[in-house]
Amino acid sequence: MRQWIAIFVAAGVVAASIPFIRRHDGELTSLLNKAKVAVGAPPAGTEKAVDPPALSDIDLANIDDRREVALAPAHGKRSAELTLDTVLQRAALGLLRAGRVHEGAAVLTDVKTGKALVWASSNQGRARDLVVEATAPSASVFKVVTGAALVEAGAVLDEKHCYSGGEQEVSARDLEADPERDKYCTTLPMAMGRSLNTVFARLALKHIERPTLEAAAHRLGWGVLVPFDVPVAPSTLDLPQDELEYARAAAGFWHSTMSPFQGANLAQTIANRGEMIRSFIVERVVGEDGQPIYERPAGRQVIKRALDERTAQALTQMLEQTVRNGTSFKSFHDRSGRPYLADVRVAGKTGTLTKASPETLYTWFVGFAPAREPEVAIAVLVSTRGQWVVKASDVACSLLRIYFADQGAPGVRYPYGYHGPRRSPDKEKQPAPQPSGAAAASASAPAVEG
Repeated sequence: MRQWIAIFVAAGVVAASIPFIRRHDGELTSLLNKAKVAVGAPPAGTEKAVDPPALSDIDLANIDDRREVALAPAHGKRSAELTLDTVLQRAALGLLRAGRVHEGAAVLTDVKTGKALVWASSNQGRARDLVVEATAPSASVFKVVTGAALVEAGAVLDEKHCYSGGEQEVSARDLEADPERDKYCTTLPMAMGRSLNTVFARLALKHIERPTLEAAAHRLGWGVLVPFDVPVAPSTLDLPQDELEYARAAAGFWHSTMSPFQGANLAQTIANRGEMIRSFIVERVVGEDGQPIYERPAGRQVIKRALDERTAQALTQMLEQTVRNGTSFKSFHDRSGRPYLADVRVAGKTGTLTKASPETLYTWFVGFAPAREPEVAIAVLVSTRGQWVVKASDVACSLLRIYFADQGAPGVRYPYGYHGPRRSPDKEKQPAPQPSGAAAASASAPAVEG
């Protein structure tokens, strides 16, 4: 009887996820309907049903990364073997802890396969899996959704938009075009890179109906259950009917929340030219007897097409401006303006928002690299109380430097102070590391954006 109850419960979860998956994704739909393993397939030759499902109660708040294969506790005495790169996992945790963050999380995935390489959380008190929590405001990362909707509405990337105000807030006055006040003009890619609130607020109010923006957000993962190996809280969206508040929401001022998982999923979708693929973190689950009861399905699993290729390519052009000369320039360049990642183009979006009580500064970096031939997608969330030490873009840059230095990317050095293994084939030829953007950034006051 318990087995049938478990099957009906699992089937209900699957049914809640299916509506946003394309009907012709038959293989994935069939896969998700196998309630006895939740998602995935049992090892070859295994026919016995598993009760409770093999992926039940996997605890990603207590990952053991001390060996070559990362492990996580699962139901009872089961153990989950994870896909994580333990060197990068330890590096990410070290960066968050060194930054003395109040709460922080970092996710790194392989763009082509969806395999999680990093799944790191750091917080005060009892360990939590912050990657699956959707309590932090989306902040200006939501501009990516607005940007996608604008491109789909026919926005031209090289068209100039003049503006004034909106640096820290968007008022009713900021929404009114005024040639006397609008002394600054910019293109949509530059507005994305510099996170210009007024430009996005005005364009959204003029060109995007509320249902259209809401639909774009749903396609990109807000307000829906995205299939994964463990439960993930849906990122939330509540677009106001009031024109001013709607414009603010489109620019990233409140009205939406996001999980770090969603940030990585968003970046991965754009990197895959608009195709949303299923990410995974569990390689296999071993039962109490030491025998495998679950092995992840082989091959790339497409969930749906969230954006057409043209829109995804336009977003990539916009997001490159963030690192090239926008809000994360200082994090990704030294004091002389030289890029830490040399010839590796990075596409990304920052987000910064301050909550009044208790006073908390939220910062995001969501992106992928290399921008034109993506290998990895990344999402970093940092929340601080009191004086900040690092922002999300600092942590993201350092983690990407470690990844690409390990790959032997020309001109990419390990961050200053990094003491982990150096796996670059040319590590003996690497020059001495230089101070990172985080060290330079910590001396300056935080910028405020939507």
